[in-house]
Amino acid sequence: MALVPYVENSLPALSKLHNSSARFRFADHDLSLAQDWKKLGVAAVVWDAAVVMCMYLELGRVELKGKRAIELGAGTGLVGIVATLLGAHVTITDREPALDFLTANVKANLPQHFQESVVVSELTWGKGLEQYPAGGFDLVLGADIIYLEDTFKSLLQTLEHLCSDTTVVLLACKIRYERDTNFLSMLRQQFKAEEVYYEKERDIHIYKAYKLPPKGDL
Repeated sequence: MALVPYVENSLPALSKLHNSSARFRFADHDLSLAQDWKKLGVAAVVWDAAVVMCMYLELGRVELKGKRAIELGAGTGLVGIVATLLGAHVTITDREPALDFLTANVKANLPQHFQESVVVSELTWGKGLEQYPAGGFDLVLGADIIYLEDTFKSLLQTLEHLCSDTTVVLLACKIRYERDTNFLSMLRQQFKAEEVYYEKERDIHIYKAYKLPPKGDL
């Protein structure tokens, strides 16, 4: 979501983020995602949460074939690309400055016959939501998008708009700070949310959420 350029960091643990590409194999396809930390910062590198989300999608615990999915804060597009390869019709979104980079990754990693199943689109949370059908998606995906407290209200507003009462929301994240837990508390005011997966090595949690009915309907 946030396009924050970062100064080069010499810590070995972060060195992979400065590589020009990141390679994976998901859904029986070899993927090579371009990265550009210096230009676009956090929006242009593959974070562990995206990798773990793709692992979870491959487990088949969420139906993807023929489903309408949208990825929020897509960054490099890894999650949306894998969801497309697994059979979903995917709208992959991020803020406008990241779109050219995102589009190039999508085109480079999806075979031609998958291209008609994916759309790359601009979405700044909380703004221009009328461009997207209210409750129009079966699945909403977000990997490592819970980290800027200033965006929490607009993210929740966006989820509220995109989801019907049957939409599944999947959020992959680290729980780094108290504010991350606060977001989950905010989410649970509007959604029923539970942890469905935890990857210990990378310390990534995946939460599944469903929109709560209006209070008058409870």
